[in-house]
Amino acid sequence: MKMVYLYSGLVSFVMCVVLTWSALKIFPRIGLMDKPHKYGLNRVPIPYAGGVVFYIVLLVIAGFFLDWNLQIIGVVLGALILLVVNLIDDLKGLSPWPRLMAQGVAAFTVVLSGVRVDHVTNPFGGAIDLSGLQVSFGIGEHVVAISLVGLFVTVFWILAMVNTMNWLDGLNGLSSGVTVIAALTIFALAVRPNFHAIDQTQTAVLAISMAAMAFSFWLFDFAPAKILMGDTGSMFFGYMLAVLAILSGGKIATAFLVMGLPLIDFAWVIGRRIWEGRSPFKGDLRHFHHRLISAGLSERKSLFVVYGVCAAFGVTALFLGSAQKLLALVVLAALVLIIGVWLMVAKRR
Repeated sequence: MKMVYLYSGLVSFVMCVVLTWSALKIFPRIGLMDKPHKYGLNRVPIPYAGGVVFYIVLLVIAGFFLDWNLQIIGVVLGALILLVVNLIDDLKGLSPWPRLMAQGVAAFTVVLSGVRVDHVTNPFGGAIDLSGLQVSFGIGEHVVAISLVGLFVTVFWILAMVNTMNWLDGLNGLSSGVTVIAALTIFALAVRPNFHAIDQTQTAVLAISMAAMAFSFWLFDFAPAKILMGDTGSMFFGYMLAVLAILSGGKIATAFLVMGLPLIDFAWVIGRRIWEGRSPFKGDLRHFHHRLISAGLSERKSLFVVYGVCAAFGVTALFLGSAQKLLALVVLAALVLIIGVWLMVAKRR
């Protein structure tokens, strides 16, 4: 294993621990605290906006361990857009639409930098080309050609992952723990020998750094939480995992398997809210992890159920071909259905 992976992971872990500990002292003084009364919680406010810490660490990792090419600049700028808008939301409050627009701008920034999905693997053989319907325009001396189909798929994928991870942040330690699992899966895929046609060092460095950041924050975030990552943190991790899945050679199917349970819950919640005639952006306590608690599981047991499912399918995805991953997705959907029926029966009892 290249030493750069060890160094970048170690620096990310140590920096995140130090900065998070510092945030515990600084954030209360500058008003970066959560608002438990908004959600009917009877507790004192907790330091919030852990995404500030993650972004600082990202800048250091990009500056010292990566080449500042156009892709890295795009990724860093996209993350900055999300950070600024979510900080404004935390401090002053924003409606869902400006936040969704900011997510779209961040995703489009990434696409302009060259991080986009040009094809997806066909599980029945070959690949599905997404490079059609191209438009070209100039930026200075550079000519940028973008496929409208690839643009749509990339932006949709990033938005889905950003909001899935945000909605997953309903239990202390859930988003950070799932990020550790997903980032380590992508890292293992990136360093797999004789598997990639292009160099994956950039992806591996970012993946191990994300895993180290998430694990170090998990030490503070796990119940009882001393600090919360907030939207700035959860959306940062969702954004970075989406980008890493593209950078690793379009391994979206692998990322989808790891994040399959949260993504299915995300789609289910949106569909249910629309079916009930409510805004899909209006939060409630009927996510999968909330239903586990309603069925009688403790917070910690609920966490480890989600951890276990994500880890099991993440490890499985490393050894499956495209057709087998499609079968695994079907198995995952069936598993979620079985658990959902069990939750309904358990709640009634």
